[in-house]
Amino acid sequence: MAGFAAEADVAVVGAGAAGIAAARRLVEAGRARVQVLEARSRVGGRVHTIAPAGFPLDRGAEWLHSADRNPLSRIAQSLGFTVHRRPPEWTSRLSRSGETPEAEAEWLAVREAQNQARRQAALEPEDRSLASTLVPGCRWNQLLDASSTWGNGAELDRVSIKDYVRYDQNSTNVNWRLGEGYGRLFERLAEGLPIAFDTPVTRIDHRGRSLRLDTPRGTLTAARVIVTVPTSIIAAEAFRFEPALPDKVEAAAGLPLGVDNKAFIALGDAWRPEFAQNGFLVGSTRRRETMNYQLRPMGRPVIYTFFGGRFAAAMERAGPAAIFAFAADELAALLGADIRRHIALLTTTAWLADPWSRGSYSYALPGHSGDRAILAAPVEDRLFFAGEATSANDFSTAHGAYMSGLAAAEAVIASLGRGR
Repeated sequence: MAGFAAEADVAVVGAGAAGIAAARRLVEAGRARVQVLEARSRVGGRVHTIAPAGFPLDRGAEWLHSADRNPLSRIAQSLGFTVHRRPPEWTSRLSRSGETPEAEAEWLAVREAQNQARRQAALEPEDRSLASTLVPGCRWNQLLDASSTWGNGAELDRVSIKDYVRYDQNSTNVNWRLGEGYGRLFERLAEGLPIAFDTPVTRIDHRGRSLRLDTPRGTLTAARVIVTVPTSIIAAEAFRFEPALPDKVEAAAGLPLGVDNKAFIALGDAWRPEFAQNGFLVGSTRRRETMNYQLRPMGRPVIYTFFGGRFAAAMERAGPAAIFAFAADELAALLGADIRRHIALLTTTAWLADPWSRGSYSYALPGHSGDRAILAAPVEDRLFFAGEATSANDFSTAHGAYMSGLAAAEAVIASLGRGR
């Protein structure tokens, strides 16, 4: 990793998935001096692997979504990563969660009916919320809302139908995982890149012939800039553009980051050794404020706990002890009180409080399905934007961010060739 350079041909703001992809492509092209400016002391952004118990845990992105067409699947395999292809049992977890097979079948039918209703509504001129297609009084509405908090980071009434359907129709529903952790892949991809850590950008001045980026370590001048920071940072104007770019700020505000957090719970080997690995459970099918669980994922002695939306924000504020207590209560209700003797909290995430993310991944508010294109559009052929929120169809994913970074780098290379 390199230190801070005062001049570059291209400055990349952020060393998350999009920034790493853009920087690697530019460096490999060999046509520009590149400087990456990263506010954190690490790479990866919202893709981060830790190992507090001796095995990898993904704090953020975990799944190679649409893995059969995801370019990171091929890259990971070429680098020798272990790819776990066992599909998640998201559609069969209710039968392990206190529901009868008949109830689970009913749930799956309701969910498919909702998918059809959403696709039909997306064809209408008005961009409504996902909540608008709910059948009043349906027994499964609370679980549909909880599922939205897990998938979108927000409740149904907050999410644009048109935007949601663009992702849904583009997904292949093939989901794999990396045994070594998703974050470790991006650490490998960042090796050798010129990254200045602990260097947040506070202002981008695009008035003159050269772009000027202010940081606590000094000012960097560049011919081109690729901005890859989350929408929450742009919308809050945590760094400023000069002259101001109100269309970018407004588009970012229309694409807020939802909230999804995880708790990792150690599971003693003595508890029910006959229970299948990778078992998925839902805490409750009758309330929105619930968690979902993976028991012994990839054979590890741990439970992954995942929860989202306003509930996740409230639990994050309540703190790790409250999160563990809630999860323990739900697990005891599902699996028996004896499980309390065999579990202990390892760690939790708090993405909303993270100053450089302020949330998990983007969704579009109703009426704002066009904001992704606005956010992605370059300014004056000198200022470019990337990140998962700029992806038209693969937003909210690490591979969507990665591909957007590659696209921005190609646009920069083309613009440098035009000599502007």
